[in-house]
Amino acid sequence: MTLKSVVEPPALTDPDDAYANAPHIAAADAIVARWPMRAQAFRDRLDAEGRFHAGRRYGEGPGERADIFYPEGHGCGVAVFVHGGYWMRFSPEDFSHLAAGAVARGWVVVLPGYPLCPGVSIDTISDCIRRAVIAASELADGPVRLAGHSAGGHLVTRLLCSDTVLPGALETRLERTLSISGIHDLVPLLATSMNDTLRLDLADALAGSPARHLPRPGVRACAWVGSNERPEFIRQNALLGNIWNGLGVRVATHVETGRHHFDVIEDLVRTDSPMLEWWLGSG
Repeated sequence: MTLKSVVEPPALTDPDDAYANAPHIAAADAIVARWPMRAQAFRDRLDAEGRFHAGRRYGEGPGERADIFYPEGHGCGVAVFVHGGYWMRFSPEDFSHLAAGAVARGWVVVLPGYPLCPGVSIDTISDCIRRAVIAASELADGPVRLAGHSAGGHLVTRLLCSDTVLPGALETRLERTLSISGIHDLVPLLATSMNDTLRLDLADALAGSPARHLPRPGVRACAWVGSNERPEFIRQNALLGNIWNGLGVRVATHVETGRHHFDVIEDLVRTDSPMLEWWLGSG
């Protein structure tokens, strides 16, 4: 071995830039501006067909409500999608259109909202999503599948940790979890300016990081990321599989060629996409 063969990856010297997506995506503002318009059009269509229920409460706190989309005929099960936004922004109403693929494949789809930082802690948000998923599981029989994007990827994988309390019946039904561009380790966020809003300390970050917890036995998950995302998101994507696979559970990882942080979620709309097939398929 020579010194030239020793790989020294660059250190994280600019945490804010490492976790900043929009400045590195062409026409990012236009992409984000289209989300609520597409979401409204999808809600209007299903509402006209009597297949949309807006704002069902799963708790009494602010934001503790969920939008529900129903398939035609009998459903295959319940699919829950949790939106991102660094625990600080957005709502289910911005992402309704992402339910299209799962609804078309016969699933009852639930998009839960949650209170945002700094009004609450990330730990409180995690518990809100836990209760939202429990409530969602009561809407229909059959399997329960979870997916989340960015901060939502953190929130759904946090539910897979051994210290998260779920009803036994739900644990049995919870088959697959898809974390899209998920943040599985919160510790690097301590050095970002967004932590002025998140208000994490080291104990919070360690306790809230899925990659720093034991997963429940039998977990099956996939960490999915775009090849054009910030290097930190690609690293965070690989991290969950690297750790949890070594703990005896099944965690697949996938890097989707040519996708960035804002368009990697588009395959949830396509009924025949590989992403949707992994999440909702039977293989």
